[in-house]
Amino acid sequence: MNQEPPIQNILFLDIETVPGKKNFSELDPELQALYEAKTQRYREEDESLDELYKRRAGILSEFNKVVCISTAIMTESEKGAGMRVKSFIGKDEKKVLADFAHLLDQYFSGNNKFLCAHNGKEFDFPVLARRMLIHGIKLPEALRISGKKPWEIRHLDTMELWKFGDYKNFTSLKLLAALFGIPSPKDDIDGSQVGSVYYEEGDLDRIKTYCEKDTITVAKVYRALNQYPEINDDCIEIIES
Repeated sequence: MNQEPPIQNILFLDIETVPGKKNFSELDPELQALYEAKTQRYREEDESLDELYKRRAGILSEFNKVVCISTAIMTESEKGAGMRVKSFIGKDEKKVLADFAHLLDQYFSGNNKFLCAHNGKEFDFPVLARRMLIHGIKLPEALRISGKKPWEIRHLDTMELWKFGDYKNFTSLKLLAALFGIPSPKDDIDGSQVGSVYYEEGDLDRIKTYCEKDTITVAKVYRALNQYPEINDDCIEIIES
């Protein structure tokens, strides 16, 4: 059974996704029918399929695309604890995923390395794996869970850590941040607005900044949950691609 990994051995991450197409009508007719069938129970009264698509497609692996992945690893210096942050972003989803997969292959070459995200086990990790498979990208070992025993899967989830076995409990990253006195990452946009920022504004930098704030917050929440000293914000380094 896994023990608490050294915090320097954890790759913190967050992803941003949008509907795969700007409008429902741009989908192949077969996919339109399959989307309607998959989301029928979520459709509100008098809601058009285009409205439903814009509202739900961004969170469905079969119909979304990953536009940004932000990562962070912990660092230590004489100034205190910090982190190094790097993002993969672009309109070419396959390149974004392939570049991230390459990072994972390099990062997980050693032993006892982990991934950590908020609600990562239900969203980030499966979305990344499914979208890679759709694009024909070889799955990195870090995302291969088939056939593994639970303690062999090196995934951490701050939402799960907060549950303490209470599996009916859902707590947002924003709420956890507030509880621990961590500045909210949702000070500009939230996840529901990423699609419009991407398709209407084309502002990738704004999405990148938002994703990086979420990643930094995940790392800070993890530290708080495990009672590590606080991060020195002056020691946070953003690595530009």
